[in-house]
Amino acid sequence: DLVNSVLVFPWESQSAHVQVTAKLEQPLQNFSVCLRSYTDLTRPHSLFSYATKAQDNEILLFKPRPGWYELAVGNKFLSFMVPQTLGSSEHVCASWESSTGIVAFWFNGKPWPRKGLQKGYTVGVPASILLGQEQDSFGGGFDAQQSFVGEISSVYMWDTGISTSEVLSVIHDKPGQTPIFGWRNFPYKIVGEVYLKP
Repeated sequence: DLVNSVLVFPWESQSAHVQVTAKLEQPLQNFSVCLRSYTDLTRPHSLFSYATKAQDNEILLFKPRPGWYELAVGNKFLSFMVPQTLGSSEHVCASWESSTGIVAFWFNGKPWPRKGLQKGYTVGVPASILLGQEQDSFGGGFDAQQSFVGEISSVYMWDTGISTSEVLSVIHDKPGQTPIFGWRNFPYKIVGEVYLKP
């Protein structure tokens, strides 16, 4: 249970990351991902990277610059413009469903206008799921210029869609729906210099 803890990525690195060791058995027709990040980076950086052997950007939550987030599904990208916040952490959630292709995005608990991406697509398994680096190959191919520096916490993933009420629960680490993995039962392995801190 990592509630009240954060993962600190202290500096730019071509190797340091956190591996999520959860095993996903079934391909995904739907997914939702939430996390909190705290950084003063202005360059592009990766928050959540889910790669398969066939597709390095199977799911990617990426921040190209302050005030923007990108979500990739099957290497197709959508952008969301958000307010720039200085000196405060940002909580984001993204949800996708294959049947309609609809992507929902929440910033600090507030829903953004929904958009569409990859209708009819299936997210593959097995996956390499990493925090803090962007995978250009399965479990590797990192670029220090896309590495995360700062703090990440409250990471959750579901194989279903989520609602705004669920997002508001998860902001406080009180999920109503059981996630595939979450901050209260987080299976992880630190690689390189990343530190778990209160």
